[in-house]
Amino acid sequence: MSAREDAPIDESTRAPVGALSAYASGSFGMGVWVTVPGLLLLYFLTDILGVAAALAGLTLLLPKIIDVVIHPMIGSRSDRQARALGHRRRMMTGGVALGLAMVAMFTVPSSLEGAPAAAWVGGWYIVGNLLFAMFQVPYLTTPSDLRIGYHERTRVFMFRMLFLTVGLLGAGVAAPALVSSEQRGDYTTMAAVLAVVMVVSALVAILGVRRLTDACGFRAPAESAGHSTIADVKVAWADRDFRMLVLSYLFTGTTTHLFMAALPYFTRYVFDSAGLTAVFMGCFLAPAVLAGPIWLRLSRRIGKQRGLLLSQLIFVVGSLAVALGAWLDAVAVSVVVVAVMGFAFAGLQLFAFSMVPDAVAAAEEKGDSQAGAYTGVWTATEALGTAAGPYLYSAALAVGGFVSSTADVEVTQPDSAMKALLWGFTVLPAALMVVAIVFQRRYRLDPARR
Repeated sequence: MSAREDAPIDESTRAPVGALSAYASGSFGMGVWVTVPGLLLLYFLTDILGVAAALAGLTLLLPKIIDVVIHPMIGSRSDRQARALGHRRRMMTGGVALGLAMVAMFTVPSSLEGAPAAAWVGGWYIVGNLLFAMFQVPYLTTPSDLRIGYHERTRVFMFRMLFLTVGLLGAGVAAPALVSSEQRGDYTTMAAVLAVVMVVSALVAILGVRRLTDACGFRAPAESAGHSTIADVKVAWADRDFRMLVLSYLFTGTTTHLFMAALPYFTRYVFDSAGLTAVFMGCFLAPAVLAGPIWLRLSRRIGKQRGLLLSQLIFVVGSLAVALGAWLDAVAVSVVVVAVMGFAFAGLQLFAFSMVPDAVAAAEEKGDSQAGAYTGVWTATEALGTAAGPYLYSAALAVGGFVSSTADVEVTQPDSAMKALLWGFTVLPAALMVVAIVFQRRYRLDPARR
């Protein structure tokens, strides 16, 4: 082990902007994978492939349940590689193939509809999620590996969230625009275009991780890390503050991914315009791009904990206020509310993710540094939230009697389905975020609270 690896954490160490930007560029591709399936896959299944809402929800949920098992395993293996090689980059190379999986997922043979089409999409979704996990877990562990202090960890994640939000914004606007005609072939074209972004960003990020660890030092996992996935998960879950953070983010992630999955239904059936999906996503994510530096400065004054709670509260109020825009049949009102929610979304992401390395640093002080294991549990929770949100919304649609269709068939939804898709987009996410707040209030590691 080098002297740089053994060196104590220096609160004054700052990550070079060039290396930090290269590292953060990996979030472009991550943003594409998070946005496109989260925004379009449920709608693609129910309104293009004719899959029943309940089955469509299961198609998205089951691959993520597999992720809950896979991610901690990848985290433990990442710790073993980090201890043996002094870095985690080898595993990240699997993410380069993620773009191919996304193209295959959206290229459903024309002979398949209904349940067979769901099986095709679900199978490729599992493959894509595995490749994504191979990249995501070691990538997100990087800030925990760096020998930097409390505020610098927030700065690193601010860069990462800025690039992620740009990726979310680009994909969130481009993907709906490319498939606005709602034809199957357009979904293949959309996936192929965005796959190029995913490949390039992954390659640049791998180089960026190397430059960043060279500049800031590498904090190797403890000798006890990586030997047993079950033991690693037990150690992470026994950490009370980390557990509260994880449970809070489970409900936060469920809420935000429900929002994205429900948005195409809201614009198509409430405002009768599928084209508005791209507009609303742009209005949601554009403020988030600008909000990162604002939240960073605010966190230096009030701390990450209060910043996260404030973001969650804004999202609760915004979710309920969207119903007002629908009731008034006013697109402009809904757009303004969604823009405010986008500002809050940046805080939700920045503070929650930057608290993970804080928990790892606190564990290291106790001799339990297992950054890969903590990140594996974190990303498994994120994966579960990614699926739980769309699944809960699909369940609301099913209860309301939503009628699925194929791309060339126009259907009229019953009043019960219209109520379900509206309340599922407003009241349900507000309730979920309130639960997130309850858990987050029990987190105690933020120095601003002491």
